[in-house]
Amino acid sequence: MTTNTLFAADALLPEGWARNVLLAWDDAGRLTQVQANASRPADTEAARGPVIPGTPNLHSHAFQRAFAGLTEHRAEQHDSFWSWRTLMYRFAARLGPQHMEAIATWLYTEMLEAGYTGVCEFQYVHHDVDGRPYADDATLSLALLSAAKKTGIGFTLLPVLYQTGGFGEQPPTEGQRRFVRSTESMLRLLEALKPVCDAQGARLGLAPHSLRAVPPEGLRDAVAGLEAIDRTAPIHIHIAEQTKEVDDCVAWSGLRPVEWLLDHAPVDERWCLVHATHMNDAEYEYAARSGAVAGLCPTTEANLGDGIFDFAKWRTHGGAWGVGSDSHASVNAAEELLMLEYSQRLARRQRNVGASTAQPHVATALTLEAVQGGARASGRAVAGLAAGQQADFAVLDASHVALQGLSAPDMLSAHVFASHRTSAIDSVWVAGHPRVSAGRHALHDEAAAAFVAARTQLLQD
Repeated sequence: MTTNTLFAADALLPEGWARNVLLAWDDAGRLTQVQANASRPADTEAARGPVIPGTPNLHSHAFQRAFAGLTEHRAEQHDSFWSWRTLMYRFAARLGPQHMEAIATWLYTEMLEAGYTGVCEFQYVHHDVDGRPYADDATLSLALLSAAKKTGIGFTLLPVLYQTGGFGEQPPTEGQRRFVRSTESMLRLLEALKPVCDAQGARLGLAPHSLRAVPPEGLRDAVAGLEAIDRTAPIHIHIAEQTKEVDDCVAWSGLRPVEWLLDHAPVDERWCLVHATHMNDAEYEYAARSGAVAGLCPTTEANLGDGIFDFAKWRTHGGAWGVGSDSHASVNAAEELLMLEYSQRLARRQRNVGASTAQPHVATALTLEAVQGGARASGRAVAGLAAGQQADFAVLDASHVALQGLSAPDMLSAHVFASHRTSAIDSVWVAGHPRVSAGRHALHDEAAAAFVAARTQLLQD
């Protein structure tokens, strides 16, 4: 068989479904040809089902995968994000570099098997357990880069700037000691990581954690310093996730969080507003107009009781968006789309909210939009099956009982709404390399065992 080519009877291109599509890519993994209505060359492999673009996961805290499922019991009379965060801090306090790499390696294996082809890692655990920097300040970031390299997932590393414990420059808590660093030390870290990321083909950006954790001057100076390193680098920030955060921001500044950020920072297409759950009408319009991507994490937002993003209102203003698995209560690209759609149905008491005029099939419309927004947030050329983009895609299993005998749009709908979601994925390719075959990654067993061992050790310490 000819390498660097694949023939698909059906493929989801940026403009919609196409028949008899020939995909070709160069040795760097960039698509050079996406030809519809083509004939299959005799020496070209045929996909086992519809080919869909790989989904970028735009928000991940890798270490929290080992914590998933451990807070599903009542710790306080009124459990919330804030009580969950206290328990999460206790878990983060024990984490070492070897744990980080083992957890992330398994997580990225899971992501690939679930249809994600890239991940934006919002990395905020920087220091040793005593809060002092490691001898190599980049130790934990390097552990994540190693995990990404081993699994072959596309990678955007977002070291997190974390400086205060609340609005008005409240001092950090003991549980935050591993996160806190000065703006100057962050910029030194970025300068050290830039050549490592470049050599690996990863993208480097910056994540000011939140307005409550980064005071105005820190935000200003960090963004300016990043621009001196790479003026096109992505910038991600948690914002308006909780109503308490909104209330505290108003008490501090007189403005709501999204409003304050848009008034005081150079927010544009490089920015990803993670969650942005609690905005008023003016903020929805203002934020969408800025070009920023809304980073939606529906399964985590549901797990933490955050609230429901007004997806229809955001789209009305032409807002870009993508999905992330955040705390990894679920690791499944299709599951995030399902949860997004179902949350909107529950809130609006109507069906098929995610459909669009151009794409009446909900799963098709959501997939295309999530890929576009996720690519922008990643800062990488992964915006779908088009020449010049990276050859990142998933192949659905047309023989799967939930998909068998259906049209390609209905197969994708069945994958999202009627299968076990990972079970209908046959293979996943990143930069033209098959990373998942017959539903499994080559590292599946090895990575799973190492993950279990790391989690067991953390829970025993």
